[in-house]
Amino acid sequence: MKTFKGKPITLLGETKKVGDLAPDFHALNTKSEVKSLSDYKSRYIILNVVPSLDTTVCDMQARTVNQELAERQDVTVLTISNDLPFAQARWCGNAGLPNIITLSDHLDLDFASKFGTNIKELRLQARSVFVLDENRRIVYLEYVDEMSQHLKFDELLSFVKKLPKE
Repeated sequence: MKTFKGKPITLLGETKKVGDLAPDFHALNTKSEVKSLSDYKSRYIILNVVPSLDTTVCDMQARTVNQELAERQDVTVLTISNDLPFAQARWCGNAGLPNIITLSDHLDLDFASKFGTNIKELRLQARSVFVLDENRRIVYLEYVDEMSQHLKFDELLSFVKKLPKE
């Protein structure tokens, strides 16, 4: 069962599992331009999903995943939320992370419906992470049970650091 601050929530969309091919999706960047998964060409993609960047837990998740994995030239981190593009841009500026890539799924929840992260009761993204290989297969994922809790950062970072380098 998934919860948000102890209250049961319903996740809508298609839940993924390791081995699934990640579906292409569209979302808006901080300039409100439509971007798709297929636009990103690095060997590995990390889909770092947060309910809202304006919360402490989400802020820490975005910072931790991006800062810890930034040294890998073959990894692109896409941080996805339903925050509006201009709010994501403000957060990036205030966080001192100008190179972070944020994508907003607020418009039509395309990502959320394809990855099973739409919290029905709140219209927010469920805290989760997906690691995609060069074929865009999901090789690691975590859907957090309680949305106010952190990802298992140590497991994620350890997994990514063990991925073969180019």
